[in-house]
Amino acid sequence: MADKALSRKQKQIISFIRQYLRDNGYPPSVRDIVKGCDISSTSVVVYNLNKLERAGYIRRQSDISRGIELLDKRREKRLVYIPIIGEIAAGEPIPVLDANKSAVTSDEGLEVSDDLIQRRGNIYAVKVKGESMVDALIGDGDIVLLSYVDNVEEGDMTAVWLKKEQEITLKKLFKEGERVRLESANSQISPIYTSADNIDIQGKVVAVIRRMS
Repeated sequence: MADKALSRKQKQIISFIRQYLRDNGYPPSVRDIVKGCDISSTSVVVYNLNKLERAGYIRRQSDISRGIELLDKRREKRLVYIPIIGEIAAGEPIPVLDANKSAVTSDEGLEVSDDLIQRRGNIYAVKVKGESMVDALIGDGDIVLLSYVDNVEEGDMTAVWLKKEQEITLKKLFKEGERVRLESANSQISPIYTSADNIDIQGKVVAVIRRMS
């Protein structure tokens, strides 16, 4: 199936999946696609996803609700080595051995397609400890890929170093005047409030690799 043979709806779905991945770091569910593309039902989405998978545009994992992977038919995939530098708390903050990201070294890592990280450079990985980001489909034992950045947008999933506490945590970050709110993606866990000058942004989540139980 050439691009020109895709239906308008299929092109819309591909475009939505690509943008959703960029914005969230993980793929949409079928219901997300229904809402985002203004499609009448989940069965219509599933029908078109099946068509796209058979044509080689996506790969789906039927046992995972967001198990959609975009495939780039236009070029050969390239594998990129990403260092795993340790653990990060998705719950209460936990200490790390070294908060200086420029000095981080690691003997452990993994290879991922450069499509997954959207061909960004300067990427590192950490293993998640805790359940505070489960509503964002990030669970204990998962691996998150982060891009080194000095600034993030409101609500971005961010690795934050708390200077006074000498601890690091994974949260959604919101600025509230002279303080910041570090919010979990778990309604059972209260947010952390701290002063803006007490944080150092260590990276923004760009992708999640889920642990298969």
